[in-house]
Amino acid sequence: MADYHVFPDAPEGTPKSNFVHLHVHSDYSLLDSCATLDGLVAKAKSLNMSALALTDHGNMFGALNFEHLCHVNGINPIVGEEFYVAYGSHLEHNTVPYSHKGEDGERQAKYFHLILLCENQKGYENMCWLSSIAFTDGMWYKPRIDFELLEKYHEGLICCSACIAGELPQLILAGKIDEAKEIALKYKNLFGPDHYYIELQDHGLPEQKEINPKLIALARELDIPLVVTNDIHYVEKEDWEAQDCLRCIGFKKNMNEPHQTMGGDRHEWYFKTEAEMRVLFPDVPEAFDNTVKIANMCNLTIHQYKTQELKDCLPRFELPKEFQTHGDDYQSDQNDYVRYLVEKGLKMRYKEITPEIRERAEYELGIIFGMGFSGYFLIVWEFINWAKEHEKPIGPGRGSGAGSLVAYCMTITDIDPFRYKLIFERFLNPERVSMPDFDVDMDYDFRQDIIQHTRELYGEPQVGHIVTFGTLKPKNCIADVGRTLGIPLAEVNMLKSKVSENLKAKLKNCFDPPNEKFPDGGQLAEYRHDPRYEKLFDLAVKLEGCKRNTGLHASGMVIGLTALPNWAPVFKDAKTGEVGVQYTMDIIEPCGLVKMDYLGLKTLSLIRYAENIINKHRKPDEPEFKCENVSETDEKTFDLFCRGDTVAVFQFESPGMQKILRQAKPRRLEELVALNALYRPGPMDYIPQYIEGKWKPETIHYPDPCLEDILKETYGVMVYQEQVMQVAQKIAGFSLGGADMLRRAMGKKKPEVLMGKKKEFIEGAIKSGFTEQHAAEIFEIMVPFAGYGFNKSHAAAYSVVAYRTGWLKANRPAEFMAANLTNEITSTDTLPEYIEEARRMGIPVDPPDVNRSDAIFDVVDGHIVFGLKGIKGMGDSAARAIVAEREENGPYKDFMDFVDRMSQKVEDNKRLVNNKAIEVLIKTGGFDNLGQNRPTLLANLEKVVAYCDKKNSGGEFGQVSLFEESGEKEFSDYVFEEVEDTTKMDKLNMEKELIGCYVSGHPLDDYRQAAEHATLNSKNMEREARYAQAEKETREASGTNDWRNRNAGKEYTALGMITELRTITTKKGDQMAFARLQDFHGNLDLTFFPKTWGNIRNQVHADGVFAFKGKIDASRGIDQASLIVDALEDIDALQTKAIQELHIQLESGLTDERQIFDLKEYLFGNSGNCAVFFHIDSEGHSYTVKANNQLTAPSSKEFIETLSGMPFVREVWTA
Repeated sequence: MADYHVFPDAPEGTPKSNFVHLHVHSDYSLLDSCATLDGLVAKAKSLNMSALALTDHGNMFGALNFEHLCHVNGINPIVGEEFYVAYGSHLEHNTVPYSHKGEDGERQAKYFHLILLCENQKGYENMCWLSSIAFTDGMWYKPRIDFELLEKYHEGLICCSACIAGELPQLILAGKIDEAKEIALKYKNLFGPDHYYIELQDHGLPEQKEINPKLIALARELDIPLVVTNDIHYVEKEDWEAQDCLRCIGFKKNMNEPHQTMGGDRHEWYFKTEAEMRVLFPDVPEAFDNTVKIANMCNLTIHQYKTQELKDCLPRFELPKEFQTHGDDYQSDQNDYVRYLVEKGLKMRYKEITPEIRERAEYELGIIFGMGFSGYFLIVWEFINWAKEHEKPIGPGRGSGAGSLVAYCMTITDIDPFRYKLIFERFLNPERVSMPDFDVDMDYDFRQDIIQHTRELYGEPQVGHIVTFGTLKPKNCIADVGRTLGIPLAEVNMLKSKVSENLKAKLKNCFDPPNEKFPDGGQLAEYRHDPRYEKLFDLAVKLEGCKRNTGLHASGMVIGLTALPNWAPVFKDAKTGEVGVQYTMDIIEPCGLVKMDYLGLKTLSLIRYAENIINKHRKPDEPEFKCENVSETDEKTFDLFCRGDTVAVFQFESPGMQKILRQAKPRRLEELVALNALYRPGPMDYIPQYIEGKWKPETIHYPDPCLEDILKETYGVMVYQEQVMQVAQKIAGFSLGGADMLRRAMGKKKPEVLMGKKKEFIEGAIKSGFTEQHAAEIFEIMVPFAGYGFNKSHAAAYSVVAYRTGWLKANRPAEFMAANLTNEITSTDTLPEYIEEARRMGIPVDPPDVNRSDAIFDVVDGHIVFGLKGIKGMGDSAARAIVAEREENGPYKDFMDFVDRMSQKVEDNKRLVNNKAIEVLIKTGGFDNLGQNRPTLLANLEKVVAYCDKKNSGGEFGQVSLFEESGEKEFSDYVFEEVEDTTKMDKLNMEKELIGCYVSGHPLDDYRQAAEHATLNSKNMEREARYAQAEKETREASGTNDWRNRNAGKEYTALGMITELRTITTKKGDQMAFARLQDFHGNLDLTFFPKTWGNIRNQVHADGVFAFKGKIDASRGIDQASLIVDALEDIDALQTKAIQELHIQLESGLTDERQIFDLKEYLFGNSGNCAVFFHIDSEGHSYTVKANNQLTAPSSKEFIETLSGMPFVREVWTA
């Protein structure tokens, strides 16, 4: 549940307002209003207004949060919406022929506006349906309703005629007074007495001045009450510019150029006081009284279901006939079916059902049945069971649900809670009634299939996604506002680079000095009042956090007992066309909808791809390979983990984790579980203690000897939340349910709650025979672990998946890497990394080949062969057609045979493999092994296709050849026009263009040794830029002269191929240049100042391979650092250059020299030719310390690997 702010009361003496704002837009009126719900409610409360409406444009996105927020602040919430009403039917696309003008300057409007307000729960339910139908059926530019829908869904609603874009004002502006009267009476008769109001607004617009007297006259003539509103779009008057900026972001306009504003130079759409409003319409006091009258009529508390009630809202599917024995008591039927599935599962999962297993099963079933949640378990079981039956992989478990024996027996999870000592109460606590929550991982490729099955089972109207909102976070805010102000992109990017990397950072943290939470904060302080950017920041601060766009939750789905709009309004996502509820994940469940997490996990796809490759090539007598059946004690797999050779291994692939693995050297699955749980912010601080406990058992310390059984597996460290619960049970006699509540209280760190729990804990401990002092000590030890500790059930489930990927890498490396490449087949970023990793492992990666490639990556004779789908312009159907034809009729003999056979593959009168697909196949080397070069095939492509089409057309139309029986050829053999082969570089460039990376080779292959001796590359540029910047700041702080600064700094050497080169002329008329240098890992930027460029310009050119010497410039930000080139370097000399420096980056958590005693011992025990440098980060600054000249070190691979694995060593490199 979301947290809601309670705002200060109105200042003492503030009179109660006799006016209520009934036409109000929040930032849920996306990119149109910058008023947040907090800002609106706080303002209403400060003005002593007893009620407030929310009427966002065409949606109810903010309705539920608004209603909750108002209630906690003692304000009567009037939930509403400004609807778009179609001219005619909402199912038709009609413009308004008489409209004054469209909203965005179009010639004619496509809809009217209309305000609807909820009087009560019935009105809210009707509004949910209207809002939903507008999106699902009435979308045309905007979500629209019509009068016919209002006739069906008007009960409990109050209607206002809306702003100048309403139907009534539009008719009056068009001079259609009689029609205006007719429509006003139509609405009055529909909504009834006191439920239809004519709305008056005055923002100084000429049209308003024209129609307001006419609206007043019409209201009095027809006896329709009046109401005054202000169409709020921002809270304070001075916020008008921020709102204009927000609209410009939406319209992609420059604020400094002519653009459509809201009201021209008038800025009246703010939250006005009663006095400010009464000045506008002094002659119609009743219109103000009516705002209070409407507010008093509205009495809405949106029904929210308590957890105990939610069991009655669960969706249902038909149970087998033999379990339909309790008449209308569906829950008893569900209980019987769950028990049946559990009994069946117990026999399948366990050879012997011990008393302990039986007792646990009965205990869990008793809690599940007692809470009424058997239906929930069945919903999850049903789609998981369906997926498994249809060979759509499901993960072994995720989250606390893996701790349930019932779930294990029902095959909802595949993690044995006894094997991993998992606790059921961590999932479902009988002492704290809450809905169970299974997060389900599924094969990424089949997620939509499983969702579609759910829709078909329960019915399309009962299943939907969940909305998410993109907000203007600091970087986005700077980018969007900067663009609307016309600030150059390079400057905007520079400012963005100064934003803290902490995801919770606000702009304020970027202006305030750095602190422990935001060590990289404060970087924007020097720019805050820079005249070039001050306006940008003024606007950005006001717009930060505003809703920008909608999206769909990546995994969340909801299922209703009946159609979703009966429970919450729905919308249709503009990008995908999918339907989702309008309320977010954190508040949707109490509306009566069960939420499910359908999480697409690419790792499951990877395992399936690997299984398919292995099974495709297995011998006839070999059993089918299933990764879930591999040994969990495989030596080769644990050797791989001990080496930290875990690139591409799920959960263990980061460099930091690789280092921890080399230190911990895990030999059991349980150790992988612990490391997985520890490697995250907070618990990471205890990793050294865990590792030391493993290698030096004498250092293990238990808070009390009786806790050894609980903490022994993690060497005395409380790694898991479950351990915290078990300690509370052992020491203080807590039930596991009570222990879970204690753990939650500790995690939230609310002092008053914590003190109450501490008292309870100590009292229980004293009863168990512990002293008060010892109990208090243990409690204090538990507190940080309760906050840091990880869910063991989740860690165990994910570590099992990680182990399986590790097993594949250790035992079937080619298939594993091929599966990884298939998983990233469309990613030009990750593909080159995995190709490089495969080659590092000694696995060749071959380019596409029509006789060896599958549609996806395959393994042939120990080589990974590029998948045809990975070629841009190929397409899935073309790739599959090529493979299917080859498998059915044998390998392609030559290019002509390929085209001949493919020309006959036609679907819907189109060739499955068209000329474009053949062209890209030629360019990427698909025919290189068939005897003809690429330029020849490209030159002859169209003629060969025409030849084959003509040759095959006779048979296609049923014609018989006159020469068929004579043995004479009707068509003479095609003679190829031979073309000279192209260069290796041209071939590689074609591959790069169409595959995204080099496959058959690399332009720098001949320079690998020299590249290894280069001290700067795209991989270490960011690290070196930070050090260069830190050195520069140190020099500046020491008062070094500018001219010395320019020439100071470390000199680097970089080697690569120039891919981009551009020159500019400086203000002095000199030429300088900028270039992109591509190396084996990526790209880095080069800058040539005029003097240097003048010396080497005749030697440097695009597509050439060069080595450069220079210094790093990071003045525009670390992510935009470049090498300032001083001179060319001799590549031949670089080939033989010796390594002279060894650099060691120490962890930032280092606080005592004794912590690196082992490191010092190791360094002093080895000597070599390299000087040693230590790099230390402290309080936001980086420092480099050169070791005493007596300390030297070798640069061997073995030495560096050992050094990298030592405690408090983050990274090691040579130069």
